[in-house]
Amino acid sequence: MTEINMPLILIVEDEPKIAQLMIDYLQAASYRTHHLARGDEVLAFVKQTPPDLILLDLMLPGLDGLSVCRELRRFSELPIVMVTAKIEEIDRLLGLEIGADDYICKPFSPREVVARVKTILRRCQRSQEDAAPSSPLLVNEARFQASWAGKALDLTPAEFRLLKTLAQEPGKVFSREQLLNHLYDDYRVVTDRTIDSHIKNLRRKLEALDADQPFIRAVYGMGYRWEADACRLI
Repeated sequence: MTEINMPLILIVEDEPKIAQLMIDYLQAASYRTHHLARGDEVLAFVKQTPPDLILLDLMLPGLDGLSVCRELRRFSELPIVMVTAKIEEIDRLLGLEIGADDYICKPFSPREVVARVKTILRRCQRSQEDAAPSSPLLVNEARFQASWAGKALDLTPAEFRLLKTLAQEPGKVFSREQLLNHLYDDYRVVTDRTIDSHIKNLRRKLEALDADQPFIRAVYGMGYRWEADACRLI
């Protein structure tokens, strides 16, 4: 891929060390980057040089991230990922309600940032093409079998139900209670932590087949969501 064809990521962050860390990792992953330290510089840049995705800090000089996001959504649908040290649920929900596509809390792993960027850009590309490619995840409900890229997954019934529930609606956050409702069909009494245990095992089995693919993401204080392509049901 030539440099001009590499996706452009706009990093809006007033902490130089954090900004440079994201720049280094994104460029290593074959993305172009541009850095702004002030919120009131974002709109003019986007109108002149539209990026493919924005990593937007919440607390910025000039104009805060929520205001920037709100103004951007008046004329643009480009993907926005909020990056912030504020982890209160109201901040997360407010950021998403005004049009942010995702939310990352500091401190974060730069590898996680790259993985989120890849997932969101891939999702946007599918939307733009108006035709999703065939998913590598195949779920056979009648046989209680699933496979990833042609490789069989050895799943328990509970893990199979969790996988099917999450992968049918990628990007949707399911609470533990919602997932518990899909887990067993004999109405047994289990705790919320049962979900965490099954998710851990399911994630381990998936990552054994494809270590580079972000499959299941824990959303702080809310639940879990599927990050890969939607499954194909047969």
